[in-house]
Amino acid sequence: MIIGIDGRAAFWYRGTGIGTYVYQLINKQSQLDRYNHYYVLIPQESEYSFIWGDNFHKTPVDNLRKDKFWEELQITEVLLDRRVDLYHIPQNGIGMPKKKICPFVVTLHDVIPITMPETVGPYYCKKFLDSIPEILENSDAILTVSEFSKADICRELGIPGDKVFVSRLAAEDIYTPINKNAAKAYIKQKYGIEDEFFLYVGGFNPRKNIQSLLLAYAHIKEKLKKNYKVVILGKAGRSYEDLVKLCDELKISDCCIFTGFIPVNDMPWFYSAASVFVYPSLYEGFGLPVVESMACGTPVITSNITSLPEVAGEGAITVSPKDYEAIGSNLLRLIEDEELYADMSRRALERAAMYSWDKTVKETLEVYRRVSL
Repeated sequence: MIIGIDGRAAFWYRGTGIGTYVYQLINKQSQLDRYNHYYVLIPQESEYSFIWGDNFHKTPVDNLRKDKFWEELQITEVLLDRRVDLYHIPQNGIGMPKKKICPFVVTLHDVIPITMPETVGPYYCKKFLDSIPEILENSDAILTVSEFSKADICRELGIPGDKVFVSRLAAEDIYTPINKNAAKAYIKQKYGIEDEFFLYVGGFNPRKNIQSLLLAYAHIKEKLKKNYKVVILGKAGRSYEDLVKLCDELKISDCCIFTGFIPVNDMPWFYSAASVFVYPSLYEGFGLPVVESMACGTPVITSNITSLPEVAGEGAITVSPKDYEAIGSNLLRLIEDEELYADMSRRALERAAMYSWDKTVKETLEVYRRVSL
């Protein structure tokens, strides 16, 4: 079988959930699949060193600019020239050719523009809502990342369940436990963070609900027996100014560190150095940072709604994301109870081990096979 796959998100959005998914999917396909041939569409002159193997072909396409992500451009011609048997669009159907030239497989990660449109940028929301009817009509199979997302897709879009296949994400191989003292020393030397800290990773979209972490910290600050900081990773986004203002109002500004952009290779050091990882999101199709933290053996507190209980299982403490007092009390429990802390660290590692990109690729190849029959 000759397979085309849109690899642009792996280059442009590496470090986000969708970018990591596309990167690892192609990376592991190139390691595991020696039978099928792949044409991976990439931006012109980009470096995709993770694509290797005689049956994998980097296919630069002119003018595939990030600001034209939704446009068809020259994709149709490239696929026709390569005579592909199947084309996989792994980022919510973005860039699907308008002409049906072969079976199409789409990975639809979630339907947030429908369920929580107020948390999505207006341009993306309009493009998604305008494009999704045609995307669904032309899709031969839909992959998604959790049973929760599958139920959402089937309910909100009226898609029959036998057309939607679940293939979960996993932590990348770099996410493994690092000795906590060594990790803390690295973070201190490179980023100047000396105290113990509670960590958040995952972007600044309002649905991420970072304010619950800040409120929880303020609620327990006077009960902490030693200095703890709150460290929030990532390039400042939509809710950044509101969060800075909230820190001022709560009088915790001197205890909250906004690091800005962090290279992917430094992420395991932060997860391993953190005392607890807190992820109080209001809606996730999967919630990859939870699995990344668990894979590093750091205890996790996350939300008890949407996909997060499914993903975390017994590997994390789940609470109502708006209940900042519950988040705070569980932070205290973890750092004060050594036995509980060790137990949750063990559970985290066991849960993270249930997910693997090898399994994701095998499940994806099975969907390819079904569609091509």
